[in-house]
Amino acid sequence: MNNVEALVRTGIAGLDEILFGGIPRHNNIIVEGAPGAGKTTLGLGFIHAGAAHYDEPGVIVSFELDEAKLLRDAAGFGWNLQAQIDRGLIRIIQTSPAVLLSEFRNTDGAFATALRQMGARRLLIDGLTPMRLYAEAHDLAFREDIHVLIEGLNRLGVTTMVTAERDESLAAPAHERFVFDTIIELSRAEHRRRVERRLTVAKSRGQDFIGGSHTMRIEAQQGIHVYRRAQSRPLLLNDQPTSDQRISVGAPAIDVLMDGGLYEGSVTMVSGISGTGKTVLSVQFLTAAVQAGHKTLLVTLDEHPRQLARNAASLGFDLEGMQERGELFLLYESPLELELDVHFDRVIKLVEQEGIACIVFDSIAVYEMASRLEVADYLYALASHFKNRLATVLFNYESPELLGLSQISEELKGSHLVDNIILLSYVEISTVLRRAIAIPKVRGSRNLQVTREYVITEGGLALLDEDRTELARANAVPQLPFSAYSSLLSRSPTRQSPAIESAVVNGEDLPDSVVLPQQETA
Repeated sequence: MNNVEALVRTGIAGLDEILFGGIPRHNNIIVEGAPGAGKTTLGLGFIHAGAAHYDEPGVIVSFELDEAKLLRDAAGFGWNLQAQIDRGLIRIIQTSPAVLLSEFRNTDGAFATALRQMGARRLLIDGLTPMRLYAEAHDLAFREDIHVLIEGLNRLGVTTMVTAERDESLAAPAHERFVFDTIIELSRAEHRRRVERRLTVAKSRGQDFIGGSHTMRIEAQQGIHVYRRAQSRPLLLNDQPTSDQRISVGAPAIDVLMDGGLYEGSVTMVSGISGTGKTVLSVQFLTAAVQAGHKTLLVTLDEHPRQLARNAASLGFDLEGMQERGELFLLYESPLELELDVHFDRVIKLVEQEGIACIVFDSIAVYEMASRLEVADYLYALASHFKNRLATVLFNYESPELLGLSQISEELKGSHLVDNIILLSYVEISTVLRRAIAIPKVRGSRNLQVTREYVITEGGLALLDEDRTELARANAVPQLPFSAYSSLLSRSPTRQSPAIESAVVNGEDLPDSVVLPQQETA
């Protein structure tokens, strides 16, 4: 790890985290990207942060944008460059490639003198592309100009950032990629009709850094904000905490099926098709956690919080009251604008700031919509992060399948990362849809491998007793307890009842149907 004192903090939100503190002092940095990728904004932020926060004066050299436009653009991010200019901490020099290269060929030119007089520690040259075009127009060797530039920068003793448009048409990497110490690549692409920006540190001599592609945003009153990719979080496998304490899922009968409830610090996948009660069970879990003294978080991606609170109130849950008392936090993000790294950052910061112990994600199918290729790694990062905090997590997953098992295992690659799996489903018996719950996996527990019937009623999910005595005549095939059927989870159960078989053979009346409780909607 580098000596932090030898590093130059860029001041760009999130970038210094990726660089483990900053960039080695006197490194020459090139920032590459297509037009609109954010190169100039990154450079301006680097200079502004030096002057405003780190007592490092800086110089901006511009070939194309005049001073008024640079000041205007900076003001849009809340940076008062004019105030820094008035204090002698920033200087803007508008010149041409020919003049700048001439200055660098002179060991004691006016440019070098100006930097020394103001004590400049940072330099932005925006950008390298006009220098390339100048060389091509005058039939000059651009490679030689690059070496003149680098040698001049090294003599100045400043940390320099140079912007350059990336030329994807070149068969071989541009020569400047070899001579600059640090390469930062910016990309801008359209995904599902929205713009996504990424930042990658391709190399940086003299230091470690977090490789890969990180989400980048250009935000009002801030400028560039880099969100470290979620998958880069280190896993403390040897030190992962565990607990013998149990947390209720919110329904005592379901706790019995799970051999006592959820282990503290475990991750549970609740899978089922729409309407089976995944969100209701989540609210039950969070309510029980609050009653046990835990702070809770519901990350809702499918349903707006107001609608969620209204529906929960119809079942007797007071989400608004829990929010007002600081017991429950609701985080809502629209699936249409979801960026995984940004979302991850918001979730973990909220959990850490508020000391939240129990979290529900409803529903993780939205993460598939955001990025099908990244969802498995992303869920693994979420699960690992919260396990290391001993936070208890529920992942709700809406699956069009019967069980969702093949999707969990094959598409989400999620079966290995979760400790518990709760399956909610419909069972069609005659013309009646009934709900079924099965819990095939509970790590470290002797869970009951049975399929039970449940209803959604006041207070949430409630399991039905198999020995109901209230019977009534039905107009169709009798509705018997689940124990009278086989193949329930196939949604095409087979009756296995001696009473029915005997009645059919002897021409007698069929047994009366079980009276099914009236179910409330979720």
